[in-house]
Amino acid sequence: MIAARLTLAAAALCAGITAAGVTTAGAKDVPPGDVKIADGKLAQPVSDAAANAAEGRKVFADRKLGNCLACHANSDLSDQLFHGEVGPPLDGVAERWSPEELRAIVVNSKAVFGEQTVMPGFYSLDVGKDVAEDFQGKTILTAEQVESIVAYLATLK
Repeated sequence: MIAARLTLAAAALCAGITAAGVTTAGAKDVPPGDVKIADGKLAQPVSDAAANAAEGRKVFADRKLGNCLACHANSDLSDQLFHGEVGPPLDGVAERWSPEELRAIVVNSKAVFGEQTVMPGFYSLDVGKDVAEDFQGKTILTAEQVESIVAYLATLK
């Protein structure tokens, strides 16, 4: 049963992956290869573009972008269908993790939880093997989208 759920979640996630796009004009982003997670935290934002919690909520729910609902339940998005159960529910996540920890988890969860996690790194080029050619060398989300998701997660108290 768990294996079937993991397979379904992975398929849903893969179906929703898109290549990272262009950031706001003038925004400076930290290249994904230069991001350094230390002690499960990433103190510095990966983009200097203003984070937008409302936009982060949209990216979080978008099945072609963050696709976070494929694995996580979230009461704030109860109007959306098919919340996953692979990852923990995200209700109260801002009380359990600091913004620096949330940023590290979203950027590259494997650097925080270890290689065994099924959560992808949304702003990492360390994505494993057998990556489709169209997605090689690209991140799932832009740096600006990551910061907006972190801002959104910080509202979930």
